[in-house]
Order: sequence, then structure tokens, then C-alpha cells
Amino acid sequence: MTAFEEIERARALPLVNEDGDPVDLAPGPPLSDAEIGALQQRVGVTLPTELTELLQRCGGLDGVLDGLDFSGRTINDFDFGEVFPHPLGIAQDGFGNFWVLDLSSAPRDRAPVYFVCHDAPVVLYQSPDLTHFVHEVVRMYIPPHRSAIDDVHEDRLFQVWRRNPGAVTRRQAQASEDSVLKRFAEELDDRFIVVDLRDAEIGMGFSWGRHGTRTVLRRHGEQPIFAYARP
Repeated sequence: MTAFEEIERARALPLVNEDGDPVDLAPGPPLSDAEIGALQQRVGVTLPTELTELLQRCGGLDGVLDGLDFSGRTINDFDFGEVFPHPLGIAQDGFGNFWVLDLSSAPRDRAPVYFVCHDAPVVLYQSPDLTHFVHEVVRMYIPPHRSAIDDVHEDRLFQVWRRNPGAVTRRQAQASEDSVLKRFAEELDDRFIVVDLRDAEIGMGFSWGRHGTRTVLRRHGEQPIFAYARP
């Protein structure tokens, strides 16, 4: 099933919020080829096939979260280059937190979605692709309202902040038999804590603000391997 098919399926369902009020989905108009080209030029990389095909049929979706904008045109406040070199903000929660497509300079079919929160200051892996993300957004409005979106947004962020799951020291990463992780660790100094999200479960992540707003952040190219340190 594609992301657009998920939207069409959802429009045929009796969606309600947690108060029992009906929810009406309102798909936004598709983007023209020229608009898609302009978006690609703005982000500076080739758009994933899944995103291009969705934009050709639907530019966004009102009625859920604080609205979804698959073009990123209405989500202008997201800038987090140390962590996401080619981000596309596609949703926000109304409280200054964002869901972001992690685009790549290499052409690919799909891109993962991350949740970027400022309270607690963490980045969490949300979905492997847009189709999964849309599916989980819709589940928020189907009783009993169990969704990976709520799980990440309401619960996992505090678990990551308090427990730092998967975090290792730079020396531990350097001693790894994983050549990619080892190479990244060799670029760092001993201040850094490393978190490898290549095989992450939904809700896993790292504390981008562990040491306040001046926390030093690094990413291993476009690999989902991150590190943070005291300033």
C-alpha cells in the first residue's frame, strides 16, 4: 500500500479523536511538476520516489496532528543541520516539535521519519517511510487510539532522555568490530557519546540537548549514527 492509498483508506473510515468528536480529513491539492522541481531544488537532493508519487496526488493532509505538509512549505522553522543535512519537515505538533523526513544525497525510494523534540530535547526514530508514518497518524483517530505516533510523542522521548538506551562511549565505539562505527569514533574525541540508529526500533533515539543548547553534535555523513558531547 502507498501513502496515498493509506489516505484514501482513512477517508472511508469513521475517524474520531479521543474525545469522541468526528475527524474530517482534508487532502491538500497535488503539486505540479514545476512545484516538485522547485522543492527538489530547495532541499538540494533528489526526492525519494515515494514522496514524489505522493506529491503528485496529494500535497498535505488537514484534520490530523497540526496538519501534514508533505511539501514542507508551511513548516519553515526547522533547521538542524548538524543532525539532518537534508531535512524536510512534514508535520508539527503545535508545541514547537517536528516530524522530519531524513532525505539523502543518493537517490532512493524511501526516506525515514524522525521526531525532533525540544522538551525533552531528543531525536527519535519514528517511521521507516512515509507510508508507515501516515498509517500510524491515522491510527491515532481509530479507537482505541493506539499508535506509534502517540507512543513516541508521549512516552518514548522521556525514556530516551532518562536512560540513554544504546549510548556508548567513544572508546567503546572505537573498539567495535563494526568498521563503519569504528571509523566514525576515530573522528571524535573522548568527550563524545555515540548512538547507532542503523537498526533502531521505533522510539529509539538520542539526547541532542544532553548538555543544554550548546551540546556539540556530530553525524557520520548521512548514516544514522550520531554523537554528542559537552561544549
